[in-house]
Amino acid sequence: MKTLVIAEKPDMGRNIAAVIEPRAKNNRTYLEGEQYIITWAIGHLVGLAEPDAYDPKYKRWNLRDLPIIPEQFKIIPNPKTKDQLKVIGEVAKRCSHIVNACDAGREGQYIFALIQQQLKLKQPVKRLWISDLTPESIGRGFAELKDGVEFENLTQAARARSEADWLIGMNASRAFTTRHQTLLSVGRVQTPVLALIYDRQKEIEAFESQTFYDVKALFKQDQLEYTGTWQGERLTSQEKAETIAAKVNGKNGTITKYEVKETKEYPFKLYDLTLLQREANAKYGYSAKKTLDLAQALYERHKVISYPRTNSNYVNEQNIEGMHKALHMLKSTSYASMAAGADPSRVHVNNKAVCNPQRVEDHHAILPTLKRPGTLSKEEQHIYDLVITRFLSHFYPPAMYKQHTVLTEVEGETFKTGIKELLSLGWKVLIQDTEKKKSKSSKKGKEDEEEENQEWNDRSFDLTPDKPVQCKKSEVKEKATQPPKSYTEGTLLKAMESAGKSIEDEALRDAMKDSGLGTPATRAATIERLKNVGYITMQGKKITVTQKGRTAVELIRHAGVELLASPEMTGQWERRLHQISKGEASADVFMQNVQKFTVSIINKVSSQRPAPSSLFGGDEDKSKGRGKRSTSKAAPASKAKDERTSKPTPKSAPAASNEAPSVRSPLGRCPRPGCDGHIIEGRKGYGCANFKTGCSYVIWKEFAGKQISHAMLKSLLLQGKTQVLSFKNEDGSTYKGRLVLAAGGNGQLAVQAVDSSASVKS
Repeated sequence: MKTLVIAEKPDMGRNIAAVIEPRAKNNRTYLEGEQYIITWAIGHLVGLAEPDAYDPKYKRWNLRDLPIIPEQFKIIPNPKTKDQLKVIGEVAKRCSHIVNACDAGREGQYIFALIQQQLKLKQPVKRLWISDLTPESIGRGFAELKDGVEFENLTQAARARSEADWLIGMNASRAFTTRHQTLLSVGRVQTPVLALIYDRQKEIEAFESQTFYDVKALFKQDQLEYTGTWQGERLTSQEKAETIAAKVNGKNGTITKYEVKETKEYPFKLYDLTLLQREANAKYGYSAKKTLDLAQALYERHKVISYPRTNSNYVNEQNIEGMHKALHMLKSTSYASMAAGADPSRVHVNNKAVCNPQRVEDHHAILPTLKRPGTLSKEEQHIYDLVITRFLSHFYPPAMYKQHTVLTEVEGETFKTGIKELLSLGWKVLIQDTEKKKSKSSKKGKEDEEEENQEWNDRSFDLTPDKPVQCKKSEVKEKATQPPKSYTEGTLLKAMESAGKSIEDEALRDAMKDSGLGTPATRAATIERLKNVGYITMQGKKITVTQKGRTAVELIRHAGVELLASPEMTGQWERRLHQISKGEASADVFMQNVQKFTVSIINKVSSQRPAPSSLFGGDEDKSKGRGKRSTSKAAPASKAKDERTSKPTPKSAPAASNEAPSVRSPLGRCPRPGCDGHIIEGRKGYGCANFKTGCSYVIWKEFAGKQISHAMLKSLLLQGKTQVLSFKNEDGSTYKGRLVLAAGGNGQLAVQAVDSSASVKS
């Protein structure tokens, strides 16, 4: 009898057939040769069944029917691809052995396991585990097939992931939706990610910019000129800053400290998927999903890069020879000039920045294959360029710099200068043009930040420390503290990788990878899910939370199930799944804990007071959430999704409640005469909770270019004014002023200028 090979997708199946059965007959849904029959899944052919498969009553969403915790999870074929599942079952009857050739990762393992379970396949299983689809790799993979039993722990982890997501997604989504009469999608991974975005946006809104002053001085020694920044406590008084500037202007000074040390900048790490997505977002504005799709096309269709869904930035010893061959291949492509300057001796088994087997798990870092690139789309070319440039950089020497640190004293005042003098570009010659464009585009942003280092790339810094200098010019620069930056998809991916922790240390960041939110393969889908259900929107590259997203986070936290929105705790769950895949933890214990948590969610949501529909934003937000929902009752979990949510029908919602919401805490007393209400936060403003009984008092969140934070609102309600702020005139100049509540008791604002008569009314 023959051996059945089950690939994950048709393209992959055809690539395999071309190597192991080049004369195979094409039967459209499978290829048959003398030894092998090669067929394929089309993603997930089988998925976990919907709740009504366990009991018809679950077709209606009812809080009293929760929690839904199956004793044994049922699986069901995807109606859209059931014919292909049938084909696999039929050809399997003619085979004595099976090769699992699905993607070499957790989800690929799960796709095969569900097919095997649904069709009751009993044949012995071998596992094809390869990182690229070149003929060489496929041939080597079949020569070194592994026993399927070796991957049982990975299968258990995949099942646990899917079933845990089902339990949390189905139960929590139904509970919050029926309790609050609005479709609320809740998930094990998506909710903590939403909480990350929500918390960052609240930080930004609560931020109050503080004005401060820097004193800059230009020093000259012979032909050398350099600038320094005054050292001392932050100056908040313009008068004091101007006094210092006047004191040193035109005076002689001395060098009290001068240190010089040579530094090296080594190439950045090879790409894993998350790092590639972050770079593509920063450079090209590509979403995480778009980058994944492009990388997948380069891997599957063009076969020019290795398996992209990896979380490793390193390679194994056996990859070194292939890297050298890939370098040689690139010398006869459009990358010839870049490859010509490469030194093969720099990439070897003892170079731990490249070859570190202890840091490689299922797959090595993303590498170019030995296949020359053919015709790529512009966007595919962008991603391939990134991979090639990063790959080649490791064959180049480090960039070399001299770091100069200077302390200059004038009239008892100390100024600090940092100079980064370029000695040799090294690997940065590969990105020289990109860096120039980047520095030009970010020039304005750099002016707003403290200048730690001045880059001297075109001249040497020749300072004589024992010679005097003269302060040729001094000036005061007004600056303002900046709020935290909104997440972009790139920075959000970084936060997801470390479960929301801000970790600068590279080694610690790598250690957190096993405890991140989701996996490299699923993070893009999680971000897309948040968009589709109407929780987040994009403003250019910036991610912002919608009113519906805000309320969802606040409801979850006020229900007392903070764990559900905790990035760190959910990251620990992902770490436990990773341990299960390595045989270091029990899937049964993990699932028991998830079941207990599911029960606690239902208990706490059941006692929560329903929130009014006004807290979920306008029809626009709601339509976003509904429009993207699948209506298929038995739709299987996509391999790219990290969680599942069930879908309600209009009949499922209980009668509306008149109970007051508990998710909006009072922010202050309503200032309107005769009103005893309190101010609560709405979508676009802060209004009186007695709006239903006629109080129309509202302070809009944005006025005169300022976002009204909670702290500013408190000052307005208690004192009728804010602290001194900076405002811009139409001509671009700035002036100082306060926001004040205008007379009339209706919440109108005005700007009261401090240093001029200018004012603006709302």
